[in-house]
Amino acid sequence: MKRYVYINDDEASQDLYCDNRLSNRKYTLLNFLPKNLWEQFSRFMNQYFLLIACLQLWSLITPVNPASTWGPLIFIFAVSASKEAWDDYNRYLSDKKANEKEVWIVKQGIKKHIQAQDICVGNIVWLRENDEVPCDLVLIGTSDPQGVCYVETAALDGETDLKTRVIPAACMGMDFELLHKIKGVIECPGPDKDIRRFDANLRLFPPFIDNDVCPLTIKNTILQSCYLRNTEWACGVAVYTGNETKLGMSRGIPEPKLTAVDAMIDKLTGAIFVFQIVVVLVLGVAGNVWKDTEARKQWYVLYPNEGPWYELLVIPLRFELLCSIMIPISIKVSLDLVKSLYAKFIDWDNEMIDPETGTPSHATNTAISEDLGQVEYILTDKTGTLTENKMIFRRCCISGHFYGNENGDALKDVGLLNAVASGSPDVIRFLTVMAVCNTVIPIQSKTGAILYKAQSQDEEALVHAAAKLHMVFVNKNANIVEIRFNASVLHYEVLEILEFTSDRKRMSVVVRDCQSGKIILLSKGADEAVLPYAHAGNLLIGAISCSIWKFLRPLYFIIPKFTSGQQTRSFIEAVEQYSQLGLRTLCLAWRELREDEYAEWSLMFKEASSTLVDREWRIAEVCQRLEHDLEVLGVTAIEDRLQDGVPETIETLRKAGINFWMLTGDKQNTAVQIALSCNFISPEPKGQLLSIDGKTVDEVCRSLERVLLTMRITTSEPKDVAFVVDGWALEIALKHYRKAFTELAILSRTAICCRVTPSQKAQLVELLKSCDYRTLAIGDGGNDVRMIQQADIGVGISGREGLQAARAADYSIGKFRFLKRLILVHGRYSYNRTAFLSQYSFYKSLLICFIQIFFSFISGVSGTSLFNSLSLMAYNVFYTSIPVLVSVLDKDLSEQTVMQHPQILFYCQAGRLLNPSTFAGWFGRSLFHAIVVFVISIHVYAYEKSEMEEVSMVALSGCIWLQAFVVALETK
Repeated sequence: MKRYVYINDDEASQDLYCDNRLSNRKYTLLNFLPKNLWEQFSRFMNQYFLLIACLQLWSLITPVNPASTWGPLIFIFAVSASKEAWDDYNRYLSDKKANEKEVWIVKQGIKKHIQAQDICVGNIVWLRENDEVPCDLVLIGTSDPQGVCYVETAALDGETDLKTRVIPAACMGMDFELLHKIKGVIECPGPDKDIRRFDANLRLFPPFIDNDVCPLTIKNTILQSCYLRNTEWACGVAVYTGNETKLGMSRGIPEPKLTAVDAMIDKLTGAIFVFQIVVVLVLGVAGNVWKDTEARKQWYVLYPNEGPWYELLVIPLRFELLCSIMIPISIKVSLDLVKSLYAKFIDWDNEMIDPETGTPSHATNTAISEDLGQVEYILTDKTGTLTENKMIFRRCCISGHFYGNENGDALKDVGLLNAVASGSPDVIRFLTVMAVCNTVIPIQSKTGAILYKAQSQDEEALVHAAAKLHMVFVNKNANIVEIRFNASVLHYEVLEILEFTSDRKRMSVVVRDCQSGKIILLSKGADEAVLPYAHAGNLLIGAISCSIWKFLRPLYFIIPKFTSGQQTRSFIEAVEQYSQLGLRTLCLAWRELREDEYAEWSLMFKEASSTLVDREWRIAEVCQRLEHDLEVLGVTAIEDRLQDGVPETIETLRKAGINFWMLTGDKQNTAVQIALSCNFISPEPKGQLLSIDGKTVDEVCRSLERVLLTMRITTSEPKDVAFVVDGWALEIALKHYRKAFTELAILSRTAICCRVTPSQKAQLVELLKSCDYRTLAIGDGGNDVRMIQQADIGVGISGREGLQAARAADYSIGKFRFLKRLILVHGRYSYNRTAFLSQYSFYKSLLICFIQIFFSFISGVSGTSLFNSLSLMAYNVFYTSIPVLVSVLDKDLSEQTVMQHPQILFYCQAGRLLNPSTFAGWFGRSLFHAIVVFVISIHVYAYEKSEMEEVSMVALSGCIWLQAFVVALETK
């Protein structure tokens, strides 16, 4: 649905769209009580306890004071409601602070102060340096003469590097006064949560411009919660306000994750409920039979001859109330409390603080700590997760000449330095592409040094390397790029930027050389996105999709007539060689454009950029028309080193029985080399790596069957077998051969998935979850968020790609190596403690309930309670609450022992501490202890005249001492 925003026109948009009032509150004063009670009673357990409490109000059937149930029930509901109220109150304070913040807007040509909540769509909002952006704005003016401003988007996407935003071409050159009076309309899509896309058009009304259409992109916007930096002032038109901003649309409560322990507790609760119903029916029938036979013979039993119609229900209902304590009312509150403490232990762990950045570990989700101890599969990203994401330029191949092969550092290669000094044309063009084809922002520090701010670590490494080779990116004023090479200064006018996308896998810029006036296309990208479009191979593959490039590489060696000879082969050799060394490769190319060719293409590009439907696809199609017949200049190789402790962490977790999958967008050779270097896979002959490839359904089918057959044969062998698959083959396998691929996933402990998209990462997580495996996904970038949210446990690394993954995750850590401690120490302890506490909660309830049942056999099966209401409340609230605190600190083994012997985790993964068998043991223990306590209590007073209160207190004391003994026996 389209939205028309009329600029500086209060009446046109005021009633159509919401104001800028933020509201993240869940409740109001009026609806808090009914809404919160509705939410709490939507759970079956709470409905059950409410029914029991209501039945106890019927004096005819209740064996105990109703306060014994209503008291704990009200207390538990009050605790939950108080927590919700406190959280909502904090949200209210946060909203109030944001809503009442003072901002500048323009109304009727006059700047005035208003509160942020009063901003309307179409208002012109003025920002000063370091101001927070109050809503989503389309930029129309800045203090920079070239219409550029810098924003920090860390609060939006977690990326700490500054980003450039530019005013639309239609607003260029407007002075300060004109911006107050500007009129026009912005045609944009309805509100959405995609922070990387904004496809809109701007029309300014005369006399500002002759009603021409000006396309708008995300580069022309500054979004809510960003900060204006390094810019004196900026102004923009409010297009989305309040909860309709992109940030507001992306807010939401994630789906709660159910742990394996919680699922087991639900099943056990159901089993106990069934057992309780059986007991109630049996005792109810027995009670009615005894009442109609033996009871009437006793002189002290005064049953009326004729009772009401519901008389048969009285004794069964009485037993239902008596046995209701089989299901402990406090189990949920107890578990929530201890789980919150488990999460705090993770936050407080000083051994999981990154010494480099001081980043501590943090548990965002406090409810799933025990699942960490039951992880069976870890799916990990590569770049920034296993590696440092600190890119270092190491080697390059320029016009067939290799640099950096001898000493591993091209920047110190004498041959390259001499080529730069002598002004080699090929080397100069290569360095020009490195310095110009990027989105890097150069910033001059107070000392005069040039600092580079880049969204991509690869781009930053390339620009730094070019600077060290004397091709220095000095400044960028709007569309003019200033390059200093030795003593000369070069200027390039950036005409168009063809942005990188995951589909195109390349980026290009169209520039005009201000010295010669020539128009040049500069490109860089993955080898399969650049080499197929080189003019040397155009006869063979110019019209062929880059997705099948890997199958055409060998043709360059065996069919020379289709190539330009040794130089082209050397580029392919360079890509293969660098990939085998685990280096990240990029191919650099350029092409000189004719004036008429660019003019014709520019019109098509402008038309594609102004469409509101399928804009991204149409732009990609137009870009393809220009990015062909490229002259490949060379190949760069960038090193991304492994993080400290990664090989040791993976090896330790493998010993703990955890399987690893690497999901990366990188090339296969690079991923395999990284996998070998970090103990992800074993080299021959100890290990074997199988490949699933193919570009057609039949090819993938044959490859998958071959790998699956090998896996079946080698399953019984000690050999470490893994498989590798690329994104194309994976797409076919998941679509057409999902059952076979699922079998392969079960058989294989290790997999490397290359060239995969974020959606494919999430699909693989879902595949393993469908096989009932507990999965943990770990990553550091925005492309890992879907995978992290899909997994049973999501772990984000607070890395150089920002905080998107860390914010979306259940747990965040500073480095990959901390995953070992997170799983082995915190995960194992949490599982052990939760398994004990949950079964202990049932044990103490069953113990007291069985004594009540045994007492009914000597009290005429009448449903009379042995214990008074106060005793029951004290037993549940005070006498048995200490184990909750004790279990939180329970450590059966020291942390050092657990870290040194990771095989101890096996029993956690198998769920051996909490399952029907272990629960049957606790059930039997409670039954046996109840028999012992009851027999002793009854026989002590068998031949004495005593009150029932005395017997009950002896029995209660026995229960308290027994449960204390059990706690001391089970914990350390």
